[in-house]
Amino acid sequence: MTPHTSFARLHHRPAPLLLPNAWDHASAAALAAQGFEAVGTTSLGVAAAAGLPDGAAATRDATVALARVLGKGGFLLTVDAEGGFSDDARDVATLARTLYEAGAAGINLEDGRADGTLAPAESHAEKIAAVKAAVPELFVNARTDTYWLDRDKTQTRARLAAYEEAGADGVFVPGLSDPERIAGLVAACATPLNILYAPTGPSLAVLGALGVRRVSLGSLLYRRALAAAVTTATAVRDGRPAEDLTAPPTYAEVQGLAGPHA
Repeated sequence: MTPHTSFARLHHRPAPLLLPNAWDHASAAALAAQGFEAVGTTSLGVAAAAGLPDGAAATRDATVALARVLGKGGFLLTVDAEGGFSDDARDVATLARTLYEAGAAGINLEDGRADGTLAPAESHAEKIAAVKAAVPELFVNARTDTYWLDRDKTQTRARLAAYEEAGADGVFVPGLSDPERIAGLVAACATPLNILYAPTGPSLAVLGALGVRRVSLGSLLYRRALAAAVTTATAVRDGRPAEDLTAPPTYAEVQGLAGPHA
């Protein structure tokens, strides 16, 4: 069994796959060290770390470079590739091949665009079909941003059906948190449904009971890490106790996360 089929199998277990999203080698290695079998990347974290905007097709090179590092990490990797960084399905298929050769087991492709609109379902389906034709082993998680962008929500199921028909291995609806609607999509979809975890939304256990097969943390960990950094720095500056904060890893522990390429 290849690592790539192993990744697909994680979506067909009794409990949903909880997918934490990393933004660099250290964050991915630290998560893998805690027993997470698979780690995703967060496009926001990758973009912000590089000083670039998310969702604007500006981070193709940074995404590929990170995949080449994380693909050697000994854990299953899936890459958030925005909309494939191109409107040309052939270019997206080429990117998918590059990520697969770097060691990625999956790719996330979204239909939301930088201007806040949705790409035509037909063109997004064309990208999915091109990727599956070029790299059949790569797990394609097809994301629709109907709820994320609050646009055309009534078209959610139709979009997912088109993406499944094009060959998607799983479908993703970030921004959806209503249990009844989640259960309805689970019943209607032919592939595993992925939901983005929200601190104010259903718990992992509830999502699993609804039939959700994959729960992503998205940019939550990156944003929490930024908050912890700022909180610690301002506490020291302002003379407030910093010892009440979550204990950080030691210098030696972070050094120990370095991979074989170091």
